[in-house]
Amino acid sequence: MRLLITGAAGFLGSHLADRFLADGHEVVGMDNFATGSPDNIAHLTGNPRWSFFEHNVTNFIYVAGPLDGVLHFASPASPRDYLELPIQTLKVGSLGTHKALGLAKAKGARFLLASTSEVYGDPLVHPQPESYWGNVNPIGPRGVYDEAKRFAEAMTMAYHRYHGADTRIVRIFNTYGPRMRERDGRVVSNFIVQALKGEPLTVYGDGSQTRSFTYVDDLIEGIVRLFERGTADPTNVGNPNEFTVRQLAEVVVRLTGSRSKIVREPLPEDDPKVRQPDIARARERLGWEPRVELEAGLRRTIEYFRARQA
Repeated sequence: MRLLITGAAGFLGSHLADRFLADGHEVVGMDNFATGSPDNIAHLTGNPRWSFFEHNVTNFIYVAGPLDGVLHFASPASPRDYLELPIQTLKVGSLGTHKALGLAKAKGARFLLASTSEVYGDPLVHPQPESYWGNVNPIGPRGVYDEAKRFAEAMTMAYHRYHGADTRIVRIFNTYGPRMRERDGRVVSNFIVQALKGEPLTVYGDGSQTRSFTYVDDLIEGIVRLFERGTADPTNVGNPNEFTVRQLAEVVVRLTGSRSKIVREPLPEDDPKVRQPDIARARERLGWEPRVELEAGLRRTIEYFRARQA
């Protein structure tokens, strides 16, 4: 297949490009480097099945030649990014999704939207199945990301129903691994960088809020299966094993051998109290579930950050 990945220089986009290239496909990458990094795709230079162009997905997209798939991963995705880039986040979820869907329609290509567990907001249902409509504050500071992705899902389903487009929607839960950015506002990278530098680990609130952490290789496997043999219904891809944020901090301190203390700061507005995917749909339809245990994945991620600091 010949595939376009928007946001290809990002954490997830670059891993997805690696996987499709390893499977023998041709990949066209696109990114404007708003939050992505050239370092994430530098190793692909010279690969004859890889090409890249710098472009903002909110503008008209032209790609010469046929495409079999368009995978829309362009978007700020960490709390720090979308709080600093609120309008860009809304634009890439709305205008960017529209442009990417338009390209897929013109090429007769399958379309996959990278959505998020944030569409569930601060959930009142636990764990969160795809049938849950969410509890989102549309005018809160996190609303720019939540509502951008909710709109993107609505637009994707409109193209599916009205134009008969072949579409997929993956709802991604907290994911971690190599190529995360330092201090990007995500809890895993924050904790690891703080621990390696001997700084206090910052826990917001009392640390009792829960998250479910998926190692990047597991996530990519789920996305590939969804793209290849999924359906148009949204599909949760995440790890159902739930941990408190304080538990995560304690594990990171232990695995890094750090002497860092754990300190508390006020809880950000609209910060979800719980987050745990119901992955029954992914298990039944895709035969997928995560395999990498938290400690094993954290060790790999710690080594990545340790090497970058060397």
